[in-house]
Amino acid sequence: MCGIVGYLGKREIKSQLIDGLRELEYRGYDSAGIAVMQQGSIQSFKAVGKLTNLDEKTKNFQTKGQGVGIGHTRWATHGKPTELNAHPHMGEYSYVVHNGIIENYREIKEMLENEGVHFLSQTDTEVIVHLFEHEAKRHDDLFEAFKATIDRLDGAYAVLLVSQKAPDTIFFARNGSPMIIGKNAHGEVFFASSDAPLIGEAEEVAYMEDGTIGYATSGKIHVEPEPLQFVPLAGDKMTAQKGGYRFFMEKEIYEQYQVVSDAMIGRVLDDDIVFEELDDAFLEGISRIKICACGTSYHAALTSSYLFERQAKMPVNVEIASEFRYKDPLLTEDTLFIVISQSGETADTLEALKMAKEAGLKTLAICNVDNSSIVRLADATILTRAGIEKGVASTKAFATQVMVLWMLTLFFAKKRGTMSDDAIRNELLYMSYVPKDLKKSLEVHEKCKRLSKRYLHGHGFFFIGRDIFYPLALEGALKLKEISYLHAEGYPAGEMKHGPIALADAELFTIALMPKTMLYDKTKSNVEELSARDSTILSISPEMFDLADDFILTHPHKHPMLEFFEMMVVEQLLAMEIAIRMGNDVDMPRNLAKSVTVE
Repeated sequence: MCGIVGYLGKREIKSQLIDGLRELEYRGYDSAGIAVMQQGSIQSFKAVGKLTNLDEKTKNFQTKGQGVGIGHTRWATHGKPTELNAHPHMGEYSYVVHNGIIENYREIKEMLENEGVHFLSQTDTEVIVHLFEHEAKRHDDLFEAFKATIDRLDGAYAVLLVSQKAPDTIFFARNGSPMIIGKNAHGEVFFASSDAPLIGEAEEVAYMEDGTIGYATSGKIHVEPEPLQFVPLAGDKMTAQKGGYRFFMEKEIYEQYQVVSDAMIGRVLDDDIVFEELDDAFLEGISRIKICACGTSYHAALTSSYLFERQAKMPVNVEIASEFRYKDPLLTEDTLFIVISQSGETADTLEALKMAKEAGLKTLAICNVDNSSIVRLADATILTRAGIEKGVASTKAFATQVMVLWMLTLFFAKKRGTMSDDAIRNELLYMSYVPKDLKKSLEVHEKCKRLSKRYLHGHGFFFIGRDIFYPLALEGALKLKEISYLHAEGYPAGEMKHGPIALADAELFTIALMPKTMLYDKTKSNVEELSARDSTILSISPEMFDLADDFILTHPHKHPMLEFFEMMVVEQLLAMEIAIRMGNDVDMPRNLAKSVTVE
């Protein structure tokens, strides 16, 4: 959600900013802008829509020599996606970019308007730059004015500000919204919302904590209240490129067999599960689990709840983080609190984690991004090792989350003695087959492509499944609605006759997950009920089903999780091909953001 970049150095500043913003496109945005300052003069450019529009506006603009610049991709929260509402926002002599939400902006805006300040936008962000210039009249030192400004803001923010009164300086502050600062041996300083724009540019980076405030100027980075801890930045820009695929989402679907294998390395042994991140004492006194997550991560959590209760014999409660925050939850000290987030910056999940910490619970994060806010806050973290995921609709992050949770289930089962050694070895054997089976599952891609043309109309989709295939049905429906904009719902197959079946007719498409290893006959009966009401049936199963209008044959397996992962790929490919056929931007669907850093 939104992206920030900043640069201080001698290179061509416009290109540095726009190239950096391009690396953040995956987060989702509806407008973009930059501001560049050289020799005390600032020029800014804004455009609605894609970065190509900003490229066009700045094609005749170039810089030479030392200067600073800030840039932003905006995902609208306050005010529509217009040029006036796009960042950077300007005052009389300063410009600001901001991620997050300023909760008390109305109060500040009213105060400033009463003093004669004229606002151009509908955004909460604009109050920051005007408040800064208001404070600058009261302080001789601009950094003191900036600190006074930040001190008056309530809410979440990552802020970069430049001012003609402080040439070659970028002021910065972070609270509740991610921001990274990087530097190299050439004296260049970089800012970004994530690692991606910094790879290949910065040699060292520091991940700012909440409450960090400071400024960067030629040869100097000043930070309060604590010095930043810089660490080497590893990475390869090629890992974030499409590599010949039409979309990042397609590339990431095809990477799943590799990243799932990466998630298992060093953890899955022949007869044991090892998590170096967790010591034996970590599980002491734990008799129940509560999991909090949002979106796709919530579906991974639901999947694991079946596995934890079945194999580790532990009661599990799964909560949507945005609901958990406001329900006055009952938290007992025998509960392990697990949060799941791809980005590690999901605002609702982060706040839920803070609540659990305040209640004294042991906390565990399952996350894809090291040094993210959630990782830094949790007592322990298991990284999913999915690598950079640029497609907004998550694929490989989901696959690795489910794999890590399955592994964690067996880890708990072994520690608690709820499964025999032979049973655990058998599970580990099937687990080792997953990467190979994920690769084989891609063989159905052409079938999904051909079938996609039949599913462009109608009044909606039901994805149905039982047991662990119910959360997979939820995930399949979410993937389809995210990128195709078609209405889709996931249901437990046995729940159809309790109301939803009233919608069944020939224009209702039912995607039936029918694994042979789990409740096949029960699911088949539910599908027959829908077929009898003329619903159009697409069966995903290793066995032909004579009442299905269409079918995608999966490989026969002996374990439900192997069927789960293969059907996961089928759902992803089908959703992607339907969206492509509809002409949609698969990687950056409308209204969505990759990292949801506001409520």
